[in-house]
Amino acid sequence: MTDDPLGLHGDTLHEECGVFGILGHPEAATLTALGLHALQHRGQEAAGIVSFDGRQFHSERHLGLVGDHFTDPGVVKRLPGHMAMGHVRYSTTGETILRNVQPLFAELEVGGIAIGHNGNFTNGLTLRRELIAGGAICQSTSDTEVVLHLIARSRKKGSDERFVDALSQVEGAFAMVAMTRTKLIGARDPNGIRPLVLGDLDGKPIFASETCALDIIGAKFVRDVKNGEVIVAEIQADGRITITSSMPFGQKPERLCLFEYVYFARPDSVVGGRSVYAARKNMGINLAKEHQVEADVVVPVPDGGTPAAIGYAQQSGIPFELGIIRNHYVGRTFIEPTQSIRAFGVKLKHSANRAEIDGKRVVLIDDSIVRGTTSIKIVQMIREAGAREVHIRVASPMIFHPDYYGIDTPDHDSLLANQHADVVAMARYIGADSLQFLSIDGLYQAVGGEARNNAAPQFTDHYFTGDYPTTLTDLTGRGKSDPKTISLMREAS
Repeated sequence: MTDDPLGLHGDTLHEECGVFGILGHPEAATLTALGLHALQHRGQEAAGIVSFDGRQFHSERHLGLVGDHFTDPGVVKRLPGHMAMGHVRYSTTGETILRNVQPLFAELEVGGIAIGHNGNFTNGLTLRRELIAGGAICQSTSDTEVVLHLIARSRKKGSDERFVDALSQVEGAFAMVAMTRTKLIGARDPNGIRPLVLGDLDGKPIFASETCALDIIGAKFVRDVKNGEVIVAEIQADGRITITSSMPFGQKPERLCLFEYVYFARPDSVVGGRSVYAARKNMGINLAKEHQVEADVVVPVPDGGTPAAIGYAQQSGIPFELGIIRNHYVGRTFIEPTQSIRAFGVKLKHSANRAEIDGKRVVLIDDSIVRGTTSIKIVQMIREAGAREVHIRVASPMIFHPDYYGIDTPDHDSLLANQHADVVAMARYIGADSLQFLSIDGLYQAVGGEARNNAAPQFTDHYFTGDYPTTLTDLTGRGKSDPKTISLMREAS
C-alpha cells in the first residue's frame, strides 16, 4: 500500500485488480457494486463503476474501498441504466490518483467505450512512448489507457473488431472487460495468466474475475473465458442478447498464474475448474509430506495460511489451533508512526493467542514469504507468547524473481530468497528454529494433480522458476528512449 506508515502491508504481494460487468439488467449498477465488493480482496486502493442508460454513459470513480462509496444509495442512483461494469484496483502500474482509477472511458469514432483491466502489459510503456511520438496525449499513468489509444487508431470497422486489433498489439497478461453502447466484451490473454469467468443472472450475461462475485448476487457460473478468447455479448434492436465467441489470438495451452491459487483468489472461488480452498489445503498436505517436524501445535498465519495449515495438521497428525488472531478492522492508523510505535505494527494486525502457544513447539504455516520482515515480527511475537520452538513451513516455493504481469513484487535483490545462501541462513535471519518451503512439484501436484512439465509448464510460475511466459519488452527496451519510466504531473492529494 502507498499509505502504510506502520508497515502492515509492505511484506505481502498485491494483485492489481478485479473486474465485473453485467449486460441487460435493470439494477446493473447495484449488482456491479455487489460484485466488486466480493472482489475487494483483489484491490483496495480504488473502485469505479461506469453505466449506460441507453443515451449516455455515467461514471463514479473513487479512491478507497467499495464500501466507502458504493453503499450510498445516492451514488448508485447516479449510475442508471441496464448495463454497467466496474473495477477494483491496486496500483502496480501508475500512481494511486483519481485519473488512474478504472474503468477508463473515452469517446471514440465508434462511440463511447469503457475499459477495465486485470493484469499488466509487458510492452505497455514501450507502446505508450510510440503512441506519444505519434501525437497521442496520455492523461493517466495506467497501461490500460494504451488500449484506448490503440482502439482509436485502429482502422477496423466495429468497436469489437477495433478492440481485438488493439489487444493483438499488447504483450503480457490481461483479463479485460469493455463496454460500449450495446456490447459487453470479455477477453483473456493468449496464455490465460489472469482469470475471467462468464456468468448468467436470469438470462443476463456477466463477466467477473472470480466466481465469488457471481455467488454474491445469486448468478450461475457458465464457464471460464478461455485463454485467448474474446466474447461479445450484445443487445440487439429487438431487445435480445446475443453472445458470440472468437479466438483471434490463436490457441495455445492455458498457463494460469499459480499465485491465484497460493494467495490472490478468494478461498471460496473456483479458478480454472479447481477449488481454491481444496488446492490450498492440498498444499498443506504436500508440505507435511515433504517437511515433517516434531511439534505440539500447527498454527496458521491468518488468513492466507489457514487452509494450508488445516491440510498440514490433518496429514501430520499435529493438532491445529488458531494460535494467531487477526484483527480484521486494522486500516489507516491515526497514530503518529514514531519508531517506538512502528514496532507495534504487526500487533495491530495479528495477536498471539497465548493459551494455545505457551510452552509448546509451534509449526507456523504461511502461504508465502516475500521479504521476510513480517515473518521476523511474527516469530518474535510467538516467542514472546511462550513458544518453546518456532518452525516455519511455507505452502509455496521460494520467490526468486519479480513479476511483470500484475503482481506488485519487490525487485530481485529485495526478495528474501536472494539475500541468503540457504534456508538455514534464512531461518537464522527470521529467528525461527527451522524454515522449509513447498517444492515446485509439490505445488503443481496440489493444484493440478501432477508434477511440473519442465518442457511445457502447465501454469505461470516465473516468480519461482524464472520461466517467464511472454517477452518482457519494457524490461529489455526496444525504443530510442528509455521505456521504463513515465513522466506525468503529480496531483495534490
